[in-house]
Amino acid sequence: MKRVVVLVILMLFILPGAVVFAEAAEAAAETESSGTAVWKYFAAALAVGISCIAGGIAVGQIGAAAMGAMSENPELSGKALPYAGLAEGICLWGFLVALLIIIL
Repeated sequence: MKRVVVLVILMLFILPGAVVFAEAAEAAAETESSGTAVWKYFAAALAVGISCIAGGIAVGQIGAAAMGAMSENPELSGKALPYAGLAEGICLWGFLVALLIIIL
């Protein structure tokens, strides 16, 4: 059952991305004869998508571990916060890489 839910959620995210990618490909074909613009947008989308998924998984794992540690010792709350911030930074780096791909 859990696999079905994950597949449905993935399809909800993949199908709109495919439509946007097709529209970007058509727009790039009109403005630029080479296929580099298409791959540029595809690479930017992958950079943001994969980094945000990885960041979400990391924050979930760190958050669960931090809550378990804080339930035993409440003084650990300040030490667990930087690790969650580092995991959220993964999403930010993915966005910055995508921005650089699109601009350059």
